[in-house]
Amino acid sequence: MLDTLRRIVQEVNDAKDLAEALKIIVLRVKNAMAVDLCSVYLTDHARQQNVLMATDGLNPEAVGKVALNFNQGLTGLVGEREEVVNIADSPMHPRYQYVPESGEEKFHAYLGVPIIHHRKLLGVLVVQRFAKEAFDEDGVTFLITIAAQLAGAIAHAEASGGINNVVQQTTARSAAPILGQPGSPGVGVGTAFVIYPAADLDAIPDRKIQDIDKEEQVFRTAVEAVRQDIKSLLAKLANRLPAEDRALFDAYLLMLAKESLAGDVIKRIRQGNWASGALRDSIREHLRAFEEMEDSYLKERGEDVKDLGRRILVRLQTGGDGGPRNYPRNTVLVGEEITAAMLAEVPITQLAGVVSVTGSRTSHVAILARAMGIAAVMGADVPVSRMDGLDIIVDGYRGQVYISPNKTVLDEFNRLAKEEQELSADLASLQDLPSETPDGKHVSLHINSGLLADLIPKDTNGAEGIGLYRTEFPFMIRDRFPGEEEQYQIYRQVLQSFNHGPVTLRTLDVGGDKELPYFPIKE
Repeated sequence: MLDTLRRIVQEVNDAKDLAEALKIIVLRVKNAMAVDLCSVYLTDHARQQNVLMATDGLNPEAVGKVALNFNQGLTGLVGEREEVVNIADSPMHPRYQYVPESGEEKFHAYLGVPIIHHRKLLGVLVVQRFAKEAFDEDGVTFLITIAAQLAGAIAHAEASGGINNVVQQTTARSAAPILGQPGSPGVGVGTAFVIYPAADLDAIPDRKIQDIDKEEQVFRTAVEAVRQDIKSLLAKLANRLPAEDRALFDAYLLMLAKESLAGDVIKRIRQGNWASGALRDSIREHLRAFEEMEDSYLKERGEDVKDLGRRILVRLQTGGDGGPRNYPRNTVLVGEEITAAMLAEVPITQLAGVVSVTGSRTSHVAILARAMGIAAVMGADVPVSRMDGLDIIVDGYRGQVYISPNKTVLDEFNRLAKEEQELSADLASLQDLPSETPDGKHVSLHINSGLLADLIPKDTNGAEGIGLYRTEFPFMIRDRFPGEEEQYQIYRQVLQSFNHGPVTLRTLDVGGDKELPYFPIKE
């Protein structure tokens, strides 16, 4: 069951939209549980109804048409109680409601599980059998687990307008935000740019390309580099490994052939996805084939496929994909875990906001965003892999993210952003005035900083010194310790920028939420 569950979850994650994910769920769950029917109802809170949105077993023409009020049927009972309903003979239950167009009169055993996300009912997952026999505990727990996985996909679709597209068959965008934590105050309106860790296949987003021939060449260059790496490795190990162990590297070379893995990737590139995204999808497809094998030895060979995929991805990121990134004019950086280095890579003039799935307002990237005056939301459960290139709003005051907002929401936040700019301009006119009370008492005004960019005279807002300079930033935006000379030059610039006033340099503060990947600390 665990293997089956893993495969279902992977397929749902790979689905291009919610409608496809629901179809996968009903088909796979029906087969895995050996039942006669599986259906998914989505909850339309505006109409107070549960709408049949996918089924394998009922009349397919009933999809989108059968809608049960909250107080109707066993499905309504599941939603009303927000708990499992497991009945051996459903037609005998007082809440049973027969819907002629569905064709469900032949089913008896009923198991319904609520789909809940952040305490909100999103729908009901139902399986049924002809036989009059209640479902066992294994069946119940399996369906509960599937419902939990489906909840995230539905919540993401609801936030980006997907529920409207599926339930109401319209293209209207949702005005409902995804909630997170305020990381840095401000409003950011722009285009989502998904950033991901190096060599992490699962973190790669979809990204459309314009020049297919160029992207194909980038991939071919990466593949050739990996091929040479493997040949070099094989040559080094020729006298140290038996022939059967060297065969693994021969298999790698075969998979890199145009009619195998590499050929699959090129086909996907020609369909419009960039090389990294095409590689991700091809690796997943090959992995799925290995996972479905009965032989345990062959099943484990899936790890070899994954390893080969990572090798190619590293080459893409450091070779054909490794050049300067082309950031949108108003970039909202989005990722599972945004690091200080990622943030520092974006030109400050193009950075409009930050959204991170992990972290809190005390995370160092949030502190960095506040220092840069960039709106940030932390801990927002956004569908990262499907967001690249979408319109996005970051509300750093409330900790909310709007994906593909409708015109009303967009106009309102553009107005707020303009007001912020006007307020900043008003405050800028005060920065050269002396910092003193109305009765003439002087107050020493210092800034709190960690970025050299803060120390350009025009950006110091009339401060007379640095009350705290955070020396950890130069350590956090590198993949190694900065050398003594590097630190010397940084601190010298800091001191020169305020040669007329006091500067307080803090000794290195790392650990806790300020981790250095090259210096592990256990506190």
